[in-house]
Amino acid sequence: MDKKASLAALAALGQETRLDIFRLLVRAGTDGIPAGEIATHVGAVQNTTSSHLKILTHAGLARPERDGRTIRYVADMTGFRDLLAYLMEDCCNGSPELCRPVINAVTCDC
Repeated sequence: MDKKASLAALAALGQETRLDIFRLLVRAGTDGIPAGEIATHVGAVQNTTSSHLKILTHAGLARPERDGRTIRYVADMTGFRDLLAYLMEDCCNGSPELCRPVINAVTCDC
């Protein structure tokens, strides 16, 4: 991930509703959540939620998946890991063991 992509991801997460949506998608795991249900969960109208999902998708933090006539959104964990890797790239001035607790806390098998 480069600086421009990381800024887009951070900007996407820097808005309250989008952060709530991203956290909801992370909790949902690989099953994802239909767009309409996301709107209900965050208490927003569907077209506003659609705009938020578009921003998260363009930032590499969410991806749509077609399920018949329904579009489900899933957290893009690869994009999120890339963001975390970029932020921690030069972690601890050459002493990566100092960052190990943070890395362990954010590592999952998803």
